Amino acid sequence: MDNLKILILDDEVRITEKLKYHLEKRNFNVSTANTPNEGFEMLEKQRPGILILDIMLPGMNGLDVLEKVKAEYPNTEVIMISGYGDMDMVIEAMRKGASDFIRKPFQVMDIQVAVERTSKFVELQNKLEKAENHGSLVSKELEGIIEKDLIGESDAIKRVLKIALKAANDKDVNVLVTGENGTGKEIISRIIHYGSPRNEQVFAPVNSSAIPSTLLESEFFGHVKGAFTDAREDKKGYFELANNGTLFLDEIADMPFSLQAKLLRAIEENKIKKVGSNKEIPVNVRIISATNKNIEKLIEEEKFRIDLYHRINTIEINIPPLRERPEDIEPLLIHFVQSFARKKKMEVPGISNGLIKKLQTYHFPGNVRELRNMVERALILFEGDELLAEDFPLKGEGKKQPLVNENLSLDQNEKSLIIEALKRCAFNQTQAAELLHISRDALKRKIKKYEILIDKQIV
Repeated sequence: MDNLKILILDDEVRITEKLKYHLEKRNFNVSTANTPNEGFEMLEKQRPGILILDIMLPGMNGLDVLEKVKAEYPNTEVIMISGYGDMDMVIEAMRKGASDFIRKPFQVMDIQVAVERTSKFVELQNKLEKAENHGSLVSKELEGIIEKDLIGESDAIKRVLKIALKAANDKDVNVLVTGENGTGKEIISRIIHYGSPRNEQVFAPVNSSAIPSTLLESEFFGHVKGAFTDAREDKKGYFELANNGTLFLDEIADMPFSLQAKLLRAIEENKIKKVGSNKEIPVNVRIISATNKNIEKLIEEEKFRIDLYHRINTIEINIPPLRERPEDIEPLLIHFVQSFARKKKMEVPGISNGLIKKLQTYHFPGNVRELRNMVERALILFEGDELLAEDFPLKGEGKKQPLVNENLSLDQNEKSLIIEALKRCAFNQTQAAELLHISRDALKRKIKKYEILIDKQIV
């Protein structure tokens, strides 16, 4: 990595000068220091990417220097060198954050290899930081709160975030977030909540398709003791629990038509009635809804109320699928590789250009979530120092896509598509539902309808 800044801190001048000479021949930008005080002055002025640090120093132990460096300059990678490198010392150095440990006496080539290996990690860190800063996405403070990060360089994803942050400024406006599965609808919804004046109140996520229809009204509005057979005590519903906060209604398009009118009334009047009670309870809730369905089409089919639709989408935010913003794939890939490598306590591998090009031409039916899963799988099976295109096998790669039945029967073709999706996903229903762009509950209903056997994998 040309022009990478390197600081060598060793009390032996002949060592610092010798290493400086050889590393500068490799086009590295090298400085030297012979005492800890000199070293910290250089660190503050130059912020080097790599520090080559001796263990035995005048006035301060090298391990203590290492600990201080990692606390004050966390982006500086440290290569330790010492003539007293027993295993306990090596382990202690690595525990305190050293990226490598070289024993004296050493060959210049040993240091050169260690520097080049560490420089790959520094380069990847710099790319990640550049991607995050260039994307101008969410602040580190907000990112920490939502425990997610929004990575991207495309104009499309920047536009999504810009609208989300504007929506956040108005604590009352209702927002509809649309997009395919895996695009990050809940992340955007959390950004709206935690970037708003309601951020200290509850963010209550509810999967509208996961609640049994018989319990929907009770779950949303609560019930009083004795309202029905199993109502043994009073219960608060989602509206009451999210009072003064945000209610996130995921899969809003799957909500039964019968409940939609009651939901509309609660949103319009800011009041609810518990099941079994005539008492009105005032609530103050911002509604953020999300769906991967075409609600306007559902309105035409009389499966979704048009008045509820207008009430929940004062602002609509559509997140484009990943295949429509290929420029986001590289920064996302770098981020996920960095993140999983850190979790798995492994050295961050390089990323080949061939892999990036391959992924940029893939259609990503599972969007960002699919890319994340790909990276995790690749790092579990990874051997070597660079991720290659063959480390990322793609769905349907090398296979001819099956044709639908020639008789054009809707039921028969739908059953065939479901069977094909299940096979491709090793009968994982959640992944198959994502591949088919339907909810898992909808897939389960269709599996039951067509009597597709799953347990024995006989279809």
